[in-house]
Amino acid sequence: MALKIVLKPGERIIISGTVITNGKKTAQFLVENQVPILRQKDIMGEKEATTPCRRIYLVIQLMYIDAGNLAMYHHTYWNLVKDVLKAAPSALPLIGRISDHILNNRHYQALKLAKKLIEYEEEAVANAIHGNRNV
Repeated sequence: MALKIVLKPGERIIISGTVITNGKKTAQFLVENQVPILRQKDIMGEKEATTPCRRIYLVIQLMYIDAGNLAMYHHTYWNLVKDVLKAAPSALPLIGRISDHILNNRHYQALKLAKKLIEYEEEAVANAIHGNRNV
């Protein structure tokens, strides 16, 4: 079954490692085989990876779109995870689920959970700033 994609004017998408930017008009096309696809809302640039959990998201994104360098990305991922867990051991259940997806080559599902990890990080930082240390 083909995946129907509609891109807004100027919207970006990554298909199998290739960045595509739509022109001035809405475009519609079908992807007829299984390839890694990320829509603009799910793409994180290197400049946006400003926190430990955002860096985890970025490296998972790279695993998803650049399978040829998985060993390097896995090494980076596990180092980042070690650092995050040292600072926030309470993130272990979520990181455990993300890692399970990674170990089973379900990188898109790992990315979805990594968004939740970023939300967790943002909430923890906000609570620390406001004096609530229950996270």
